[in-house]
Formats: sequence, structure tokens, C-alpha cells
Amino acid sequence: MIENIMFYTFPVILAYLLGSIPTAVWVGKRFYNIDVRKEGSGNAGATNTIRVLGLKAGIPVLIIDVLKGYAAVALAPLVASLISEETLSATLILASAAAVVLGHTFPLLAGFKGGKGVATLLGVGIGLFPAASLTVVLIFTIILILTHYVSLGSIIASISFPFLVIFVFHSPGIVYSGLAIGVAVFIPFTHRKNIVRLIKGTESKISFKKKK
Repeated sequence: MIENIMFYTFPVILAYLLGSIPTAVWVGKRFYNIDVRKEGSGNAGATNTIRVLGLKAGIPVLIIDVLKGYAAVALAPLVASLISEETLSATLILASAAAVVLGHTFPLLAGFKGGKGVATLLGVGIGLFPAASLTVVLIFTIILILTHYVSLGSIIASISFPFLVIFVFHSPGIVYSGLAIGVAVFIPFTHRKNIVRLIKGTESKISFKKKK
């Protein structure tokens, strides 16, 4: 009984705790004595870190946040196999994916005030849908170069994701298709304030200049 409970819950709990690592907060406080949640957009993610602290701080935050998502879905089957010989289902793998994103958005280790989950979702996508995810990165990059709006790039890329997963790269199952559709809903939802600012023309553009 206890083994069954651990099999079904431990990978998900581990994924949440991985997501809860507040990379932007720790980097800002440790190296710059700045809480990025009190600066810029107030978001504890890579974009706001770049905006407030520059690329030198933002790129490591981005990489680690992506790796959190990738590690959650990659480690879930391995962790489960150490507990039981049973094969972890697609549903539980996707539960781990959801948990790592929730951990990033509502981190236990940072007062439940985190980022918007874009980078961590990208890591999940690379782990589960590598071809579709890399295509999404290309779409995001094109939008960013053309407009300098990270939020717009994230929103358009997320909306295109399920179409790529389902129709272009042919999703391996309905559960995975559901995750892809969930991404297209979740990212615009977490960017709803950005959408209002985009409509009003008051959204901040990203600058890649070095911060002194």
C-alpha cells in the first residue's frame, strides 16, 4: 500500500520541488542583492531577470529553468522504477509536467511567488516533444526579433504548440495532445496582463544591452 502511494505521488512531489527552485530570486539576491520580484515586471523569471539584471544573470536563469522542466519529465519514470517494477503511465508523467510548472509559478521556496512558467514548460516540451518544441523556439525567436516583445513571442509560440504537436508531428496519444492544448491555454492565461498592455501599446520591449 505504502509502495503504491509512493509510486504515484513521489515523482509528482519531486517535480513540484524541482519547479520550486526559485532561480531568478536566488541569482538576484546572491549576486546582485536584488529581489527581481520587486523590480521591473515583478516576475521571477528569465525575462524580468534580463530586464533588471542583464543577460549575464538572465541566461543562466533561463537555462536552469528549462532544465527544471526537462528533468521533471525525464526523472519521473526513473524515480518510479526505483519504487516499483510497474511502468509509469503517460498520465503520471504529465502530472509531473504539471507539477514542475506549478512549482515554478507558485514556488514553495520563494513564498509561492514565482515566474510564468514559459521556460520550464519549454523544458517539459523538449523532454516530451523535442521536434515541436524546437520549432516553437524558432517561432518565438522570429517574433522576438521582429517585435522585441517577449510576451507576444511566448503567446504566439504557445498557441502554435498544439497544432505542431497534433497535426505536424503527430502526438503519440490523447493525453499528450491534452498537454499541448493545455500549454496553449496556460501561457496566455499567465500573460493576461501582458495582453492588456499589448493591446494598449504600453507593453515593455526587451533590451539585450548589458547592464552595468
